[in-house]
Amino acid sequence: MTPRLTFTYIVEPPEYQIFACTLLASIRTQFGDSVAAIGYCPEHRMDELHPAVFKAHGMMGGEIRPMKTQGMWDTDYPHGNKIIAAMQPRDTDYSAFVDSDVLFLRPNTPDTLIAPGQVSCSVAASMTWAGQEIWRPIYDAFDMPIPQQRIEYMRRPVGPVIPYFSSGLVVFPDTGPRRFADIWYETARRIDRIETLEHRRPYLDQMSLPVAIQRADLGWNILSEEHHFIMGGKLRGEPLPEDREIYTVHYRHNGVLKESGLLGMARKMLQDRTGVPYVRRLTEGNIRQKRKQAQG
Repeated sequence: MTPRLTFTYIVEPPEYQIFACTLLASIRTQFGDSVAAIGYCPEHRMDELHPAVFKAHGMMGGEIRPMKTQGMWDTDYPHGNKIIAAMQPRDTDYSAFVDSDVLFLRPNTPDTLIAPGQVSCSVAASMTWAGQEIWRPIYDAFDMPIPQQRIEYMRRPVGPVIPYFSSGLVVFPDTGPRRFADIWYETARRIDRIETLEHRRPYLDQMSLPVAIQRADLGWNILSEEHHFIMGGKLRGEPLPEDREIYTVHYRHNGVLKESGLLGMARKMLQDRTGVPYVRRLTEGNIRQKRKQAQG
């Protein structure tokens, strides 16, 4: 039976290949085998991936696929790899692009993330790099009106603002003649060419997201903070709130996990699924043996 939901993420050296394995362990721990998982690596960097990363994915029922990233933007834009990963062909009803530095902490089901006819995503933590004036040239470029709906940022509320979402967890329909991810990519490329628009990079994926959702004739389903809890920033060093059940955290780097007391949990999920708390240990024995053989 074809999985209804496929999780996609970036597997790239040096750090994202390791984060990806811990992410996959959390997917398997909290969602089980009812979902598919595909990590994408720029095709020109596949040979740089650590052998243990391939082994971990094989043990946990995940795939690693190459994707073409060179020449996909007018100039190199590695941060845009998430959009390239999202638009890769897959045999699934829905896909979820999730940043590699994300962990799922509690048992979950696809139904909590999927909303038919909508793209599920969370409100961005903040938008300190620009004001609301950026939206006029963006929407004008597509002859579209600015949405009437207003939201509040997750971490720095400044009053009602034009919808702006995080691209760290985006769940979207992946079927039909006009796939959402293709529209997201095309939208981002057009915005990237608005030369008078400042701060296009590295925020292109997020500023293009609400526009792409509307251009695809979809709505947005705003995920609660419990399902995409953004750590770090002004919350750095604080434990998770005890009055709510947090299902998903976006931790950015291991220092934040350690400060919040979650690093041990992350390593335990990986060990439960692979037998080791550190990915590279899966092949360290083989590497040492080959070195001894080479030394004669």
